Amino acid sequence: MSPSSEGSSLPNEHETVGAYALGILDDAEATAFEAHLAGCEWCAQQLDELAGMEPMLAALADLPGSGSTPSIGESLSARPSPRLAEKLVVEVGDQRARKRRRSMYMIAAAAVLIVGSPLAVLAATGGSDGGTSQQALTPAQTTFQAMPEKKSATDPTSHVSATVGMEQKDWGTQAVLELKNVKGPLKCSLILVAKNGERVTMSSWSVPNWGYGVPNAQTEEAKKPLYIGGAAAFKPNEIDHFEVSTFDGKKLVQVQA
Repeated sequence: MSPSSEGSSLPNEHETVGAYALGILDDAEATAFEAHLAGCEWCAQQLDELAGMEPMLAALADLPGSGSTPSIGESLSARPSPRLAEKLVVEVGDQRARKRRRSMYMIAAAAVLIVGSPLAVLAATGGSDGGTSQQALTPAQTTFQAMPEKKSATDPTSHVSATVGMEQKDWGTQAVLELKNVKGPLKCSLILVAKNGERVTMSSWSVPNWGYGVPNAQTEEAKKPLYIGGAAAFKPNEIDHFEVSTFDGKKLVQVQA
C-alpha cells in the first residue's frame, strides 16, 4: 500500500512511520515526523495499523541471523504483509545499530576530550634537599601513570620511542601515548590496528620544530615527552598493535599490544 500509485519513490517522512511507531526516533526526528503526520492521511492510517506491533518487531530485530519468528507471527490476529513486516524489521535493526554506533563514538570522543584536556594538576615530588617541589602534570600524563598495562618500543631507523598505556572499559579501550625523541614540524596520528585488520585513528596532533622528548634538546620544553589520549571500540585482547605515523603515511614507530 502506498500514498500514490504513480511509482515514484516515497518521501522520507513516509519511510519513517515504522520507526516512529516503535519509538526509536530521537526527539528531533520524532518532532519532524509528527509535523508531517498532521497532514498525511496515509501515514496516520499506517500508524493505526502498526499499533501494538512493537513487541513482535523488537523480538524479530533482536534475533541475529533470523529471518522470522513463526511463533510470534502466528499469534497475531491481524498480521502485516510479509513485505511490510520484512521492511520494518530491517528498519528497526538498522536504527538500533546506528544508535549503538553513535553512542560508542560519543563515549569514545568524550574520553579523548577528558584525557586530552589542557587542564593540569599538581603532583608533589621529592627534591634533592628532602623537601617537595610542585610539578605540573596534564590529565593525560596523570592517567598514563595510573594505567595498569603499558607496552613500549623504539624504532631502529627513526629512533622514535613510544609507550602506550591501556585500560579496558565497558565500551572498548582507553589509551594514552607517551612519545619521545621526535622532532618537527610533523603532523602525526596514533593508529590502532585490530587483529581482524581494522585500523582506527585514536588521536592526532602536531609536533613543533623543537619536538618532544628529545634528550639533548636545548630547552626543557623540548625534553618533555608528549602525552596524548585516545579511545577505540576494541577490547585490549582484540588489538594487534599501535602505530605512530605521519599524515603522509610514514610510520615512526610500532608498538605491539
